Amino acid sequence: MNSFTIAWNMVKRTIGTKKGVISYILLPCIVIAAVVGLLGRDEITRADIVYFNEDTGIASQYLLDELASKPDYKLKSFQSEEEMKEYLIALKGNAGFTIPANFTNDIVSGKFPILKVYEMKTSEASVTIKLNINNLVSELASTAGRVNASSASSSDIDANFKEVLHEIQKHQISSVDNDLRLYPKPGITTVTGFTLLFLMGLVSSTVTRIVEDRSRRTMARVFSAPVRAWEIALGNFLGSFVVGIFQIIVVLFMTRVVLNYDYGVSLLAHFLILSAFMLVAMGLASAVAGLIRNPQNIGTINNLIITPTCMIGGCFWPVSFMPDIMQKAANFVPQKWAIEAIEKLSSGAGWQSLTIPMLVLGLMAVILLAIGSAILRPSENNVGM
Repeated sequence: MNSFTIAWNMVKRTIGTKKGVISYILLPCIVIAAVVGLLGRDEITRADIVYFNEDTGIASQYLLDELASKPDYKLKSFQSEEEMKEYLIALKGNAGFTIPANFTNDIVSGKFPILKVYEMKTSEASVTIKLNINNLVSELASTAGRVNASSASSSDIDANFKEVLHEIQKHQISSVDNDLRLYPKPGITTVTGFTLLFLMGLVSSTVTRIVEDRSRRTMARVFSAPVRAWEIALGNFLGSFVVGIFQIIVVLFMTRVVLNYDYGVSLLAHFLILSAFMLVAMGLASAVAGLIRNPQNIGTINNLIITPTCMIGGCFWPVSFMPDIMQKAANFVPQKWAIEAIEKLSSGAGWQSLTIPMLVLGLMAVILLAIGSAILRPSENNVGM
């Protein structure tokens, strides 16, 4: 089919060269990766907790195993209490604690031993480690009390206590951390905004090539061949669409798989939103290009469309930060609706929340693509601006 040939030629001219790959694939990936690194990554830090264990019983081992299983702590063992203190004095650790020699015996005998916790300065880690240690010691003491009450002899107490702790460590019943996602993921607006910015730049470049073909009468020569006008139009728009889809796939792969960035949005919904925005961008760029017939002035698209609409649409800052009149103007640019759709999904809303944003984007795409199709008429004379 002739449209596929025209579309493939468009793809090769846009991203089939070294300059095209650098400008439209590599550069967006680098910038978006930097944005994800600065604003979008979840800061996961583990507190450095040091300890000195003088006890060899089951209770101290249970205590250490439970603390080590928590994702907030990274435990480090020392052979003496003095070495541990020197480590903390050098500010290399967040907090430290000592387990006394008779810790297990005291627990089994019904006592509630107090562990020494050391800290150079009060921090979240030092406070939480105290709470966790106290809770675990209280749990051990309570378990030992129940074992003592149900055991006939001291030998039975040790065996039963060890067996109970072994069963507890299986954690057959555990809590589940439910993220209610009542607000969008921090940084997702900026990450999405730069994605839309580069997507508009790529689409406008493909429209620029269509205008160049028109001014150089390349399109007229194609039209003089046994090729229908609708095949030319379909081929050009299909080529632009394929190039845009390729950039979307690369960006999503890089952010989701390579950088392991969690948008809080399903892959399918994310892809559909960006694809709908790309159709609007194609129509918007072609509509303006239809007015700017001189390819030397086609760079004006960047000044008239891409940068201003991205600023108004909330790509660089939240729309709510702008004056009321600018917030109303944002309703007329596609970036606002694409970002709003992704933010709603990221905050936990369902597919039904996409109804209005996707309808607006679809309506924009239909109107603008219909208007922009005027540039695909090879019979018109070129009029320079």
